Amino acid sequence: MFTTLIQIFSQVRYTVIAVITSAVVFTFAVWLPNFRLIIEILFNSSASSVEKTNIILSLFKSIQTNFSVVSASYTIAIAVLFGINTALIIYYIRSRQNSKLGSGTTLSAGGLVSGIFGIGCASCGTFVIGSLLSIFGASVLLTYLPFGGEEFGFLGVALLIYSSYLILKKINEPLVCNE
Repeated sequence: MFTTLIQIFSQVRYTVIAVITSAVVFTFAVWLPNFRLIIEILFNSSASSVEKTNIILSLFKSIQTNFSVVSASYTIAIAVLFGINTALIIYYIRSRQNSKLGSGTTLSAGGLVSGIFGIGCASCGTFVIGSLLSIFGASVLLTYLPFGGEEFGFLGVALLIYSSYLILKKINEPLVCNE
């Protein structure tokens, strides 16, 4: 399977897909806790376009300050794994135009959703899941989890790794009907 992975990513288009997807997911993860600030800067600030751009780009440094080492690690891992997963799915779809997508793509989506729920920072904890649960008054439940909600980030990483494994396994399957 490792040779298949190398073979796929030796093609520039799949490497580019993985890198761009990873960058988009990472940007989303880092900017999500600062969404109100970004809106304020873009629409209500009298700063020049260059200053607005510099401020928004400087928010990438928040991965060092707003995230714990653990949450920053799984946030980066989720972004990279999701990029790899996306490239693998596209490769699989292109190589098997008439086949079903199967469980690997479902787990990939599940891994991203779980990973998004696990995005958080050191000061406010798990950002998305905390916000969603607080709507229902259930944010207290996070305090009972051993890692305070960071389990969703770990789950996201695990699901994305397993999804990549399943997709690689499907890519390696012969193009013969098993019936």
